[in-house]
Amino acid sequence: MPSLANSVVLVTGANGGLGTHFVGQALERGAAKVYAAARSPREWDDPRIVPLRLDITDHDSVVEAARTAQDVTVVVNNAGGANGSSVLGDLSAARELFDTNFWGALDVTNAFLPALRTHGGIVLNVLSVLSWYGIGDVYSATKSALWSATNTQRVALVGDGIHVASLHLGYADTPMAAGAPGPKNDPADVVRSAYAGLEEGQYEILADQLSVDVKAGLSRPIETLYPQLSR
Repeated sequence: MPSLANSVVLVTGANGGLGTHFVGQALERGAAKVYAAARSPREWDDPRIVPLRLDITDHDSVVEAARTAQDVTVVVNNAGGANGSSVLGDLSAARELFDTNFWGALDVTNAFLPALRTHGGIVLNVLSVLSWYGIGDVYSATKSALWSATNTQRVALVGDGIHVASLHLGYADTPMAAGAPGPKNDPADVVRSAYAGLEEGQYEILADQLSVDVKAGLSRPIETLYPQLSR
């Protein structure tokens, strides 16, 4: 089974609401080092945490980060964004969001593959319940695309000893979801579920009941998930 004990973890988007918990809880689970990657890295009061500049939309930045952190054994693709863009009309903002949520995550994983192959590593792609539910417009589309790519990565990399997992959740109580209505997940609980799922060898980690219900709904008629289509 995958283990975080003595691992070297890279967390993208480390300064964010989920990212800070991914950093801290990795150490609690026995990681030897965590690269806390962000566009503007901050200082951390722990010598085991290494700030790392990484802009996932800048290929040169990604390559330089991989060159710096060649001892990584676990990649947590947590960085992402939302810009309210739509698949209808002007697509310029939609393309920008794909650069972050889809192409950026793939670029990071590809850049760190040499290290992951050496160490028999782990990739965790932080997705969403909206991977399966199109109410988030372009955001849903980016997460759905990454879910599909994650399935390809799983199959392609298992022979290299690399375990590729995805994390699915509804809204978490983070700054990114501050304007979203309704109850939200505690980010600490989400990350706890994510790491527990990794160490149990899970491929799809469903962090809340909403994700469980929506995933189950994929096998039902489409009107079940989208009742507005019923006539």
